Amino acid sequence: MGSPRKPIISILVPVHNEESVVELFFKRIHPVTQQLAEHYEPHLIFLNNASTDRTLDAITALREKHPSIFVLSLARNVGYQRSLEFGLRNCIGDLFVFIDVDCEDPPEMILDFVRKHREGYDVVYGERVDRVEIAFVKFLRKVFYRLMKAISDEEVVLDMAEFSLMTAEVRNAIIQDHSSFPFIRASIGRVGFNRTGIPYCRHPRIAGQTHYNWWGMFTFAVGGLLAASTLLLRALTYALPFWVGAMVWLGYMASSGQSTWAYPTMVLLGFLYCGSALSFISIYLARVYKNTMGRPNAFLNAQASWPQSHANHQHTLSSHKSIDAHARRESTPPSVSPH
Repeated sequence: MGSPRKPIISILVPVHNEESVVELFFKRIHPVTQQLAEHYEPHLIFLNNASTDRTLDAITALREKHPSIFVLSLARNVGYQRSLEFGLRNCIGDLFVFIDVDCEDPPEMILDFVRKHREGYDVVYGERVDRVEIAFVKFLRKVFYRLMKAISDEEVVLDMAEFSLMTAEVRNAIIQDHSSFPFIRASIGRVGFNRTGIPYCRHPRIAGQTHYNWWGMFTFAVGGLLAASTLLLRALTYALPFWVGAMVWLGYMASSGQSTWAYPTMVLLGFLYCGSALSFISIYLARVYKNTMGRPNAFLNAQASWPQSHANHQHTLSSHKSIDAHARRESTPPSVSPH
């Protein structure tokens, strides 16, 4: 009999227009994968989010020398969170790691993640205690995550990064969610399992330019709050007794002639409450509509991809083989091998 198969550790790296960073990132992570290879079969999988520069060429050049490098190119730019979700749905492995290509999250910490996993943790994540950023932005981030924790319907892990390791069992639980706006951090908190964080400070970017901007951070924050909480819907119910009481009192003031501003105020409050109710309901109804349509959040560009082979968990090249993301929603991902 042959030797037992080593567990596959799939390292998922989202990229979008990062041609100047790919090779530098690989120089940092290659020694890490070499150390992992003693006990695991490391796969480095780039999630190419429809890059328009030479990012794919840079990855292809590395792949020619290192066959354990794979690429999933998305048919269009679907954003950071959806690309991560696409990777979870369309990669094989016994362990999964998320890491950004810019090395703000140090690749060397993956070894610490694995050590913690071997102690019995299902999820090991980077706990961001500081980062190279202006003080005002860091303050807004702190406020956002604490606000989200306060209003969330389920558990939110404070200061958690997507930079993390999870078992296949956790991955299987996360991909049962079919949200049109995936939010990986909230999903990890929602599914539970045994987890621990490792505090660290985010490093400066090694090269290139960040793709985050104020509008992107704002939409991410709003989307994250909507994905994690139904407070806006519940707030209407909480506010209803106060609104009714105010309307009754203003109605009395108007009918008794004691105030000339009571009636206009009633009209204004009526518009504000009803307008807010329609707005909040419409926002959540739109989410429900998109979710129930069951559309995949991303599609594979097979002509620009080199996916893992799913046969026997081997990393034999399967060039230009299309992965049907919609069909895989209902498939059962591989189970965790004992190790």
